[in-house]
Amino acid sequence: MKCPVCGYAESKVIDSRPTEEGTSIRRRRECLSCQNRFTTYETIESLPLLVVKKDKTREEFDKEKLLRGMISACSKRNVSLEQLQKIASQIESELQNSLTREIPSSYIGVLVMDKLKELDEVAYVRFASVYREFKDLDTFMQELEKLRSDKSNFSPYDQ
Repeated sequence: MKCPVCGYAESKVIDSRPTEEGTSIRRRRECLSCQNRFTTYETIESLPLLVVKKDKTREEFDKEKLLRGMISACSKRNVSLEQLQKIASQIESELQNSLTREIPSSYIGVLVMDKLKELDEVAYVRFASVYREFKDLDTFMQELEKLRSDKSNFSPYDQ
């Protein structure tokens, strides 16, 4: 780290502490040449996640866009914004921790549907109807029957 006063490349860290937001580390440094003190901030470098859409175009992952889709699916349902934000953060974290930087939108859709299915079945069906682009009533009914059969096959002893 170069000293902002004399340009010397060597400094020592005097104090280190997290910022109030907890997203970076504040370091107080002293130049080994002129003894000038200055502050630096260290942050985690996050590589952008790219979403590969159905038409093969790519766009940067947008957690807010994901959240808006879930909010729409949960309209007039007993699901809090905090629950949806938590799901969005869980999905973002899972994607960030994956080994790939390009994620198919279909994979993200499946993650959202899995989370919504656990949270609210009506919201799940709403999201699935848009995501899977149900073409007619039959495909919609098939999804409902699948949901009903999954629920009837549930046993408390399976857990």
